[in-house]
Amino acid sequence: MQGDGDGWVFDADGQRYWGRHGAAGLLLTAPLGDDVDGIAVLLQHRAVWSHQGGTWGLPGGARDSHETVEQAAVREAHEEAGIAASDLEVTDSVVTHRASSGWTYTTVIARTAHQITTVANGESAELRWVPSTSVADLPLHPGLALAWPALVDRLQF
Repeated sequence: MQGDGDGWVFDADGQRYWGRHGAAGLLLTAPLGDDVDGIAVLLQHRAVWSHQGGTWGLPGGARDSHETVEQAAVREAHEEAGIAASDLEVTDSVVTHRASSGWTYTTVIARTAHQITTVANGESAELRWVPSTSVADLPLHPGLALAWPALVDRLQF
């Protein structure tokens, strides 16, 4: 589905960012399991054809002009992973990248009671619940790699 936010924003230095009104992604957390302490996070292995394809990131994308960052992140997670808004509780949001053009990427943090089943669309090579302690071991999208150390401190369950 195409919204009014779809399109590239270009900074004066030539960097490009997806989302005419910025972008948002959902950092969804769940308990690791009944007998295991810790937090799992849902990651998306980005399709090779996509921008920064082959890396691991968050379900997310362009924000439409009428949406809050939370609405955009939840919508994108539904489109890319089949996650229903009723299955999660948003707990926090943080701007994790700000470009010189004013473009921003906001990470919306949410939790769910258990590791819900996901359904990948064509933008994903794979969706996977990953222990939060193992996220940094994956080849992460550069934006998530930079933001992860500060994000992990915000995770709670």
